[in-house]
Parts: sequence; C-alpha cells; structure tokens
Amino acid sequence: MIKKIGLAIVAPVVAFTFAVGVAVLALLAVGVNPIEAFGLMWDFASTPTSVASIINRSVPLYVAAVAVAIGFQMKLFNIGVEGQYLVAALFAGWVGGSIVLWAPFHVLVVVLVAAGVGALWAGVAGLLKVTRGVNEVVATIMLNFIGFSVIGFFLGNFFSVDSGALNQSTPPLPPSAQIPGLNWIFTLFGFAEPRGTELQGFVIIAILIGIGYHLLVWKTRFGFELRASGMNPGAARMAGVNPKKMILYTMLISGGIAGMVGLSTMLGKLHAFTQDFPRGLGFAGIAVALLGRNNAIGMALGALLFGFMERSALILDLNDIPKEVVQIIQGVVVLSVVIAYEVVARIVKNREIKTASDATQASTAGPQEVTA
Repeated sequence: MIKKIGLAIVAPVVAFTFAVGVAVLALLAVGVNPIEAFGLMWDFASTPTSVASIINRSVPLYVAAVAVAIGFQMKLFNIGVEGQYLVAALFAGWVGGSIVLWAPFHVLVVVLVAAGVGALWAGVAGLLKVTRGVNEVVATIMLNFIGFSVIGFFLGNFFSVDSGALNQSTPPLPPSAQIPGLNWIFTLFGFAEPRGTELQGFVIIAILIGIGYHLLVWKTRFGFELRASGMNPGAARMAGVNPKKMILYTMLISGGIAGMVGLSTMLGKLHAFTQDFPRGLGFAGIAVALLGRNNAIGMALGALLFGFMERSALILDLNDIPKEVVQIIQGVVVLSVVIAYEVVARIVKNREIKTASDATQASTAGPQEVTA
C-alpha cells in the first residue's frame, strides 16, 4: 500500500520536473537565462497581491475540475463544462440583477439558479445518452456551440441593459447579491494587504464544493455505485445498479457544479454577466482534473499551480521574456502527467500480479513439501 501511494506521488513530480526541463530548453533556445526567468516568476508571485490573484484564478479552475471529475468517476467525459457555466452565468446574472432580496438569500438565489441551469444544460446530454445512445462527448460539444448562440441571442435581445453598448451586460448585481472580499485574512495573519486585488469570497464556497465532492464520491452509497459503474458497468448492473439512472444523475450533478464556475468572477468582481465574461475555464478545468487525478486535494494543488503560472506569466512579458513558456509548461505538464500515471498504473498492476502469483505458488508448494 505504501509503495502504491509512493508511486502515485512520484508520477506528478516526475511529470512536472520533465515539463520544467522542456521549459528550460525553450528559454535557452531564445537566449534567456532559465534561472533568471524562474526567479522573476517566483518573486513576483510571492507578493500578497499575487497570492490573492493566484487564488482568484484558481477557484474557477478548481470548480470546473470538480465538475469534470464527477463524470470521470463514471468514465463519462463532460466536455461541455465551458457551455454549461457560460449559459448558467448568463441566466444567474440576469435573475440576480432583476430582483431584490436580503443579502444571504440573494446570493443563494444566484447560486441556485446557476447550478440549476448548468444541471439542466448537462442533463440534455445525459438524456440523449440514456434514451438514444448519443455519446456524451459529441452531445456536450454540440451543446457548447448551441450555448454560445443562446448567450448571444438572449444577451443581445432580452437581458442587456443597453443593447447598443459595445460591451453588453446583464443588469448589475446589487450589493445584496455580491460576496464580500477576504483581504482581511492577510492582515489577520500579519501579512500586508493586497493592493488593487480583492481575494474573492467565493473561495469559501469552492472549498465546500471540494469537501462535498469528496464526501459524495467516497463516503456515500451513491458514490460507491458511481465508482462501481465506472470500473465495471456489468458487475454494477448485476448488483442492482441502474446504469441509465446513474448516467443521468451524474450528468446532472456534473452540470450543476459546472454552472457555478463563473460565479467567483460574477459575485466578486464583475457583478454582472458581460460580453467579455472569462472564457476557456471549462477546458482548463479538464486539464486540472487530469493533473489532480480526480482527487479533491490533488485538483486544488493543480488549480493553484495553473493560477501561479498564469499570474507569473505577467512578469515575464514585462521583462521581454516570452510568456508562452508558461503555456508550454502547462501543456507539457498535462501530457506528462497522463503518461506518467499510465506508467505508474502498469507498474502497480504488474507488482500486484506478481505478488498474487508468488502467494499462489507458496500456498501450492507448501502441501507438496509436507506430502514428500
């Protein structure tokens, strides 16, 4: 067991080391000192302002990764997180900006609308799979494109406060629908308060999402049936698990979590859904889920790593160092992790087979020796 855990830890370390090695070669190829470049990245990212920015960047990536991981547990690939969170953010922003409620309830309504819309959007793919056998990858990709068109139609014709504006947006969220920042935490622990950046309060909800994901997958009967259906659908069916129901429930839960991906930005910074709302978080979440191996803590570390690289890329650009080196690291890390984990899985499997074989030989050899 200890050896198995050790191999699982070695895999991401080796993958990241290899990615850094590739980045070093890329920097040397353009005449940049790698030590100087990495030193600039670390010094810039270690300031209180950068720490707050890194966490803010990590939160939506983490939520997106959890949404993807729910599907991965059952061998379902929800590649539609991108469309699900954007459509959900649109409707949540419109509802939140159109009503007036007390502060806690107003935020709760926005969160529930986002989760509900995301679940419904992903549920369409789940329904198509269980009723017509449509592959969820194809269905969710198509729903992404449909979602982008839905956003353009509703934002341009119904939800925008100014249809003639260059950057159309839903009605602004009132203060009762905004989550206060957490910069006071830095002062509480004796650090300087971030300047120009507010640590978004949605990080607390993201932590709760991660805890809920872990408890659901590993501590409930539903989670056991979910994992069993992913590992061996035939055996799960023989044990009384309804595969179609599990697929539909999994897609609904995955979509519900995906719907909350954009809320950290909406409730803590933009306070509306705008035409230039952050995109690409759903696809980045897939990479984070792969990097974290669907583990709640592993995905959190992966999201922080991606947030660190995105933030530190800014200082490279200011010092005339190609910031694309960060994208190289991100891409190579994901590829390396996938390969490294596959190698580790095969090593562990071969060791288990050898251990079982040795135990079988020992048990059969014993009686023969006694008889002799």
